[in-house]
Amino acid sequence: MKTILNKEVLVYAVSLFLLFIVLGTAIYFASREGKESLDIKELKGTIISLNTELITIEDSQKVKYTINNDNLNVTNGEDIVIKYTGILDDSKDVQDITIVSYSTNTFKLNNALPQEYQDNGIFSVYYSLAYEKMKELTLDEKIGQILLVRYPDNNQIDTLRKYKFAGYVFFEKDFRNKTVSEVQNMVESLQDASNIPILTAVDEEGGLVVRISSNPNLSDTKFKSPRELYAAGGFDEIKEDTKQKSALLKKLGINVNLAPVIDVATDPSSYMYNRTIGEDTKITSEYAKTVIEASKKTGVSYTLKHFPGYGNNKDTHTGPATDDRTLEEIRTNDLPPFESGINAGAEAVLISHNIVNSIDSSNPASLSSKVHDLLRDELKFTGIIITDDLAMGATSSISDAIVKAIKAGNDLIITTDYEDSIIKIKEALEANSISESQIDEMVFRVLAWKYYKGLIFTNQK
Repeated sequence: MKTILNKEVLVYAVSLFLLFIVLGTAIYFASREGKESLDIKELKGTIISLNTELITIEDSQKVKYTINNDNLNVTNGEDIVIKYTGILDDSKDVQDITIVSYSTNTFKLNNALPQEYQDNGIFSVYYSLAYEKMKELTLDEKIGQILLVRYPDNNQIDTLRKYKFAGYVFFEKDFRNKTVSEVQNMVESLQDASNIPILTAVDEEGGLVVRISSNPNLSDTKFKSPRELYAAGGFDEIKEDTKQKSALLKKLGINVNLAPVIDVATDPSSYMYNRTIGEDTKITSEYAKTVIEASKKTGVSYTLKHFPGYGNNKDTHTGPATDDRTLEEIRTNDLPPFESGINAGAEAVLISHNIVNSIDSSNPASLSSKVHDLLRDELKFTGIIITDDLAMGATSSISDAIVKAIKAGNDLIITTDYEDSIIKIKEALEANSISESQIDEMVFRVLAWKYYKGLIFTNQK
């Protein structure tokens, strides 16, 4: 009996001892893990992409970490220092950390930057980077960076490798019958082929012009026109539509939308009416502001068009169109929506091919330095000025249109016949009718835009 009791006591003692060991080990590791999670650590890097939900940071070792965007007031390209608790794991899609605090440091202007480039513009914190990058390029590469080319039917990748375009403009046929993954692969293969990341642009206005959402494989429904949206739910509906549109374009790899149309058109019989909000200057101005503000931090840049206001002119796709209104009428009726969009942070403005007699009766607006001066000097726009497509009927018969576009003050020129455009640019350089310094200024601003958009950080080779 005594022996049995001794054995029971011994078993109990050993069990208790083992329990203490297990508990002690668990407490040790739990406290260690807790201590590690409470230790404040530091992540230093550069913001290479962001949207309303996520931010991706690349550290000095080129390791990328994606974190939740808890209303951080940051922009692409900024250096950031994050104090956090938790553990970074580069195998995770999104890091499970808690941000304690953060600080950013934007790139400062380089004192070596030429004075004529320093305008304190919308992209100015990236001017130093853009200027240094621009100096690395050959003349051929610079010429390529001022051309936004209609996506060719064949040899798209080889053509891009050869000419180093700023980007491609895609049309409905380029998306027809493609699936989401096929479009993503198409765009990704282009980005992989380019030493400098390209702009991928499309006209996804909604309504009549829906290059992407016309394909049911890419979108369940076509995006509605501004007029339909406004009638259905006012500016709240327009804001939500812009976010949905941006999310789809971003998912597909499209980073520039050549929209919104902010021309003031209230006459249902006018050519541009069905592509506009169809309301007066005040409401159109609010529309411009709403779209630009809603598009910010979505990864897709929006483009105000068609400066200085299309009016009730006929279709410039088929031939010349003349605007006979006074400059005062244009200032009062058409410029406020552009001013509103610019003040909201618009990065790009597209110029129409209308001949505006009260400003310049000799040239289409897209080829007129006086029209560009109005945009730069009166509206104080410091972003990217883009021509409408020079292949359109209003300009296709002008033999030196590409040269006039450079002289006028554009930054990007939309063209279909890129080979002829390049030949004419080089001939004009050799004849000293344009200078390489003019090309440099265009390239400089385009590169600054690409840095601002976070493109070069994500695809620089």
